[in-house]
Amino acid sequence: MPSVLLAALILAAVPATAPKAPMTDQLPTPPRAEARPTRFERHGITVTDDYAWLRDKGYPKVEDTAVLDYLKAENTYFDAWKKPHEALVDTLFEELKGRQKEDDRSVPVKDGEWLYWWAFEPGAQYRQWYRKPVAGGADQLVFDEVAEAAGKQYFRLGAFEVSPDGRLAAVLADDDGSERFKLKIRDLATGKDLETVTEVGIGSPVWSADSKAVLFTEVNDQWRSYRARHHRLGDDPANARTIYEETEDKGFSVGLGESQDKSLIFVATGDNRTSEVRFVPAAEPLGPLTLVSARQKDRLYEADAAHGRLWILTNDRHVNFRVVSADPKHPGEWTEVVPGSERTYIRGLAAFRNHLVLTTRQDGLDQLVLANYRDGGQERIPFTEASYNAGLGSNPEFDPPAYRLSYSSMVTPGTVYDYDPKSRTLTTLKVQEIPSGYDPSQYATERLMIPARDGKQIPVSLVYKKGYRKDGSQPLFLYAYGAYGYAIPPSFSSARLSLLDRGFAYAIAHIRGGDDLGYDWYLQGTATHRWNTFHDFVDAAKGLNAAGFARPGRIAIQGGSAGGKLMGVVVNTDPDLWGAVIADVPFVDVVNTMIDDTLPLTPGEWPVWGNPITDPEAFKLLLSYSPYDNVKRQAYPPMLVTAGLHDPRVTYWEPAKWVARLRANKTDRNLLMLKTNMGAGHGGKSGRWESLRETAEDYAFVLTQLKVAQ
Repeated sequence: MPSVLLAALILAAVPATAPKAPMTDQLPTPPRAEARPTRFERHGITVTDDYAWLRDKGYPKVEDTAVLDYLKAENTYFDAWKKPHEALVDTLFEELKGRQKEDDRSVPVKDGEWLYWWAFEPGAQYRQWYRKPVAGGADQLVFDEVAEAAGKQYFRLGAFEVSPDGRLAAVLADDDGSERFKLKIRDLATGKDLETVTEVGIGSPVWSADSKAVLFTEVNDQWRSYRARHHRLGDDPANARTIYEETEDKGFSVGLGESQDKSLIFVATGDNRTSEVRFVPAAEPLGPLTLVSARQKDRLYEADAAHGRLWILTNDRHVNFRVVSADPKHPGEWTEVVPGSERTYIRGLAAFRNHLVLTTRQDGLDQLVLANYRDGGQERIPFTEASYNAGLGSNPEFDPPAYRLSYSSMVTPGTVYDYDPKSRTLTTLKVQEIPSGYDPSQYATERLMIPARDGKQIPVSLVYKKGYRKDGSQPLFLYAYGAYGYAIPPSFSSARLSLLDRGFAYAIAHIRGGDDLGYDWYLQGTATHRWNTFHDFVDAAKGLNAAGFARPGRIAIQGGSAGGKLMGVVVNTDPDLWGAVIADVPFVDVVNTMIDDTLPLTPGEWPVWGNPITDPEAFKLLLSYSPYDNVKRQAYPPMLVTAGLHDPRVTYWEPAKWVARLRANKTDRNLLMLKTNMGAGHGGKSGRWESLRETAEDYAFVLTQLKVAQ
């Protein structure tokens, strides 16, 4: 199902009875952006924007010296705060690093005649990718991220797809955080790049069956994946043929996929609520595309292929999806295989030789189900913990002897299993190592159901060190996302131990807008129901206070991207609840972004938030909660806000404008900081140690602002 994945989880929270820190006494005067009021009118409403000038007119290039000077001044202010706390940041960083296995490596995965895996060298920031013949032989280094990232501020490997004959790889890499990936073809025997196919690629490329051509998608100037192309190796890349371009709906994005049996290549287009799929034989990728079923508003579907049939997951007749089958010659004639269910939400399917493997969620908990092709009969893979996160791992082959799975819980480190369907047994292949030590018996996890103001029960997952006093005297960190149908899993985090060991409880609120309790749970947090998301978060916090996990002003909160929007709303509506706030790359300038259809993602967002250009009620709704537009004269809690200069998802000026308006209006002396990554994008810094140092800075901010023993 189409989705927009955004955001970063982690971070920290609060202490027992210590008073809040003051905050700016020993710091230089914080930067002040000049107010240059502009106004616009929409649907009879006038909106004032004092900081529109922070959007560089040349974006995606940012060269305006006044804009850059302001961002640099904010970074200097952040550095001034950090300087006296460097020892704490270093202590936290060493703790976080000490829980990472420096020479970590993945479990090898068989794909044809080869075994593939990645490995870290001690001290390395990036992975190296290896393979060796299944029949035996020497390890072969096939891609060295360390070498590729050398001398760069940022590096991200987006895809590494090996050709069917095993000779070549299609490699997507981003070296500035803009998520415009260069697609290169690499000779695995020599390690040399043979050609650059495009510099604006995205997604996952797919090989033709004969290994002589690669299919790929490209983004346009608005960072929309708008077309799929075919490049025959050795030809001029400028002559690549477009096999599909989305021209009907500028909110739709195009993606590629391959059936599990490798027979078909799928070309999908859609937004967050509607999709449409075509396919072509992998052996004839320039043949005519076959449409499965024409797009219908608010209908999602995706397809796989096995045994000469299409296997389709769709929400056409049930909000929690059903599975149907079709003859590829008549792909629009669907026969039901697995019906929809009020209790079971079917999130995905993979068509292996012997089973349809369904990824489901039941009562909010992940379930993996093996379904029979003949009659849809089901067998559930058993997991015993009360709350956990489980899913399919890497399973590239059509007929594997066992299914590779991934698993963790809030107290169980990440685990890799093989599940043998014949013996119905799970074999443990790897458990995440914590080199500095971890004893799960010292920690407890639980799941609460907290009533929202409209009577809905909000699931909340918690973890804390045993002995945690539920009398409001100890700190709580509360995290949520609540958007795009993305459920925050109750999974393990080794970084989180630095908080738990300092007396925190860590909570995840599974609020509406995510699909934690089914697809309707997502719908209840979208469009005209959007306030449910914000109310759920506040009500979860109040419920946790009532349960003794915290008290007002003693809760630290964090959210990123659309979760950053959540942070922005709740600091406007309920500032006294929070003791510290971290808003990562926050989507906070909602009205201005959603009325500008030239911006990345905007048209594709209208089905989720509403279209304020054409719909007066949608405009009023967005204006009612847009964090930037609702900043007011009041006290705000201590806040750390982050941005990425090259971020194509949440453009840098959104957090910059928000912080500028907060500075001009807040009536308190609490700390407010903006940290902009000048060489990165939506996900922050890319190296594993640099990423951990950013986490250490976040933790230090929370600890100092809440006076937690350090």
